[in-house]
Amino acid sequence: MNFSNQIIDKSTPIPMYFQLKQIILDRITAGELKPGDMIPTELEFIELFDVSRTTVRQAIIELVKEGYLYRTKGKGTFVAKPKIKQDFMQKLEGFAAQMRRLNLTPRTEVLSMEVIPAPEWVAIGLNIYEGDQVIKMTRLRYADEEPVVIVDTYLTENCKFITESDLEKFSLYSLLSRTPETRVVMVERQVEAVLPTEEDIKILRMPAGEAIQLVTTTGYNEEGTPVEYSISHYRGDKNQFIVKLRV
Repeated sequence: MNFSNQIIDKSTPIPMYFQLKQIILDRITAGELKPGDMIPTELEFIELFDVSRTTVRQAIIELVKEGYLYRTKGKGTFVAKPKIKQDFMQKLEGFAAQMRRLNLTPRTEVLSMEVIPAPEWVAIGLNIYEGDQVIKMTRLRYADEEPVVIVDTYLTENCKFITESDLEKFSLYSLLSRTPETRVVMVERQVEAVLPTEEDIKILRMPAGEAIQLVTTTGYNEEGTPVEYSISHYRGDKNQFIVKLRV
């Protein structure tokens, strides 16, 4: 990638690291630098723009933190794949529909499905008695064949027909819409950052040092009765969550 036609204006109050950062970012957003492309080395940037190593490092570190670049030890710094913009905090939409809207190819792998007695914390989430039967399923969800989230879902007993459904082909919410009693019309979500478990790292193929975005979802029917209680582990390096507010 040729940066020779770019300049850093040392006469303006705009910090030089910020100017360099913007030069790199502009090339990424314009598609001139694509995911997987290696950017110039620190020394090359120093020679190109006649700036200090500190200036170059600060620009690159910020772009790494913001998810635009990633580093591979002994190889260099590369352009990262864009994070998936998770805007489901604003609308009720299935994973597959959301991924297609973002021009990504979704895939779901059902890792397990069983009927179990509800543990206390699940019973609280579904407003049922501890020990009542619930359907538990674990799904691994992909975007463009990259694993992005593990979802543990617990459903009330009246959703038992789900055990005979193809959840790798059909969305959960579309299947639950078969009856008014199980149709989810409202959800409540909570998001927090947590450390990944060894299982998270293994199944999601996560790099070391990344956090998990833990999303807890309770889905309600028209009567306001809980139908679904889900716990989703999103890869922190592949997802960002967006909330839009309007006055």
